[in-house]
Amino acid sequence: MKEFDIKGLELQLLELRSEHRDLDEIIHEMIASNHPDQLRIQRLKKRKLRLKDSIIRVESLLIPDIDA
Repeated sequence: MKEFDIKGLELQLLELRSEHRDLDEIIHEMIASNHPDQLRIQRLKKRKLRLKDSIIRVESLLIPDIDA
């Protein structure tokens, strides 16, 4: 894999992790509020799961192939 590709994937991974962390904070704040919007919380949780899947996919691209 080219150095440019690796740097791009690393940057993408940082952005995905940041967005995932931000969503986690928002979800916790919404749950702690007096009148949590359950529908919005569920949507944010689904988005957070999709981000987690994307994080795993990018991480797997960054792991070098090892011959068995």
